[in-house]
Amino acid sequence: MSRTEYLTGRTLAAESAGDAPPEGEVFYRAAGWSDQQIAAWREGYGMFGKGVSPLPRAFTRLQDGEALTIGGEEWRVVVGAGHSPEHVCLWRTSDDVFIAGDQILPRISSNVSVWPTEPDADPLGDWMDSLARLRALLPAHALILPSHGEPFRGVHERLAALRRGHETALKRLERTLRKPTRVLDAFPAVFGRAVGDAMLGMATGEAQAHLNYLERRGRARRTRDTNGVDWWSNVERDEEA
Repeated sequence: MSRTEYLTGRTLAAESAGDAPPEGEVFYRAAGWSDQQIAAWREGYGMFGKGVSPLPRAFTRLQDGEALTIGGEEWRVVVGAGHSPEHVCLWRTSDDVFIAGDQILPRISSNVSVWPTEPDADPLGDWMDSLARLRALLPAHALILPSHGEPFRGVHERLAALRRGHETALKRLERTLRKPTRVLDAFPAVFGRAVGDAMLGMATGEAQAHLNYLERRGRARRTRDTNGVDWWSNVERDEEA
């Protein structure tokens, strides 16, 4: 597997119940979570390690551009980013079969999130760059094998649709930021609907990713109040004021 995926997996598997980090509480309080929501996160922390088999203590590294031989066929390693840090896809160039995993899905967009371990990360920027790279790399007729949903063709159209979806969410979000907004308040703009507590963590991470994307590009800024909550605003709005 890729090195970053291996190290990320080892890190997640090593986290244990009852060991919720204070950085996580700071992160979620800044997003606007209530005391009750933070308490529920703390109580459920460390469950990932219980749900997966132990990872091996050594691995063989895959890198972008390498070739693997499987069953006498050559597969090219293509690495994407955004949904996970160093996502390995496999491309059989002899007939353009592409094992896409979560990097290209036929009907839904993969979760692209910021997490407390790297609160200022820009995974949405990584995701957008990956969409553009895959569009330039893959032939239009490639057969895409995703990790969710049915195999499909028409990868160029699908990659364009994935990009449009995030661009639309960003435009809605910038309109929302005409007044001070918490991460929780950004859910309707990012997802086009309300989000319940069952998906609170992933929704917070993805909304934060969209806000960080705008901030990195000078289109939004945040101010932390005395309660530790971040309030986001549109830069154009601030300049006009």
